[in-house]
Amino acid sequence: MNQFMQRYENLGQSFDPDLVDLKKSFRINTLNISSEDLLKRLHAKGVKTKKIPFLKNGFYFESSFPLSSTEEYLLGHIYIQEAASQVPCEVLFDGVDISSLSSDVVALDMCAAPGSKTTQLAQLLNDDFLIVALDDVAPRLEKLKDNIVRLGLKSVLTFKKDGSYVDDLNLKFDFILLDAPCSGNFCVNKNFFKERSLLLGIKKMPKTQKQLLKAAWRVLKKGGVLVYSTCSLEPEEDELVIDWFLKEKDDAKLLPVNVSVADDGRTNIFSKELHPDIKLTKKFWPHKTGTEGFFVAKIKKV
Repeated sequence: MNQFMQRYENLGQSFDPDLVDLKKSFRINTLNISSEDLLKRLHAKGVKTKKIPFLKNGFYFESSFPLSSTEEYLLGHIYIQEAASQVPCEVLFDGVDISSLSSDVVALDMCAAPGSKTTQLAQLLNDDFLIVALDDVAPRLEKLKDNIVRLGLKSVLTFKKDGSYVDDLNLKFDFILLDAPCSGNFCVNKNFFKERSLLLGIKKMPKTQKQLLKAAWRVLKKGGVLVYSTCSLEPEEDELVIDWFLKEKDDAKLLPVNVSVADDGRTNIFSKELHPDIKLTKKFWPHKTGTEGFFVAKIKKV
């Protein structure tokens, strides 16, 4: 048993990673086509679809050809996006009446490229509110811009900037998405267990994640909401980061992540007791959810 699977077993998750087979999925861009019309078009091409029960606009699909080659993709009617990846944005606006928001509301995507979540944020906000999107890698930023144009969005403002220095913009935000850089998981990269080192990932990534969280908190308005997510299964990048943050910030309050398909965050990690509210976070274990691994926490600045 490799070192990753051993620690997953120690966390109460015993499974064979070779038996985890992710379904392909997409998100309908309802800003420029109705779900009904889009599905009719895809079905006419022989594409099989199934609604993802825990998402607003997400569908699993089976197709004999790549959807990225279709007219529907090129027209920005769909975005190919993994199911769990669609959760953080929906969680950020869960319980929010978009129609009642004041016109000066501003949202931030701190690690935005290539744009799956940025464009989803714009969609959920009806493309009516400013979204600031940051990324510090030029080619990735160009991909983000391409996706913004493809989906026909007008509300997104992009900057080539490391999110750690977001203060430079001299802006405050009502909503922040921090889909933090992480060590990833075996679902996305089939060579994950060969290429990854526990020592390297666990020692390197949390430092960056904590730096980004502190930067996000500095620019989040009082009463604002931040969603922190990773596509990592490692507690050092997930529950332990949030536990650290709650101890650092007495104005931080965890809110429930209302996604029934995922497990509650663990409040005991390798015999270490964490803040009891960590149970409000969610962890997507692939063998249970049929998605890639994911972690989601929702935090309010009180």
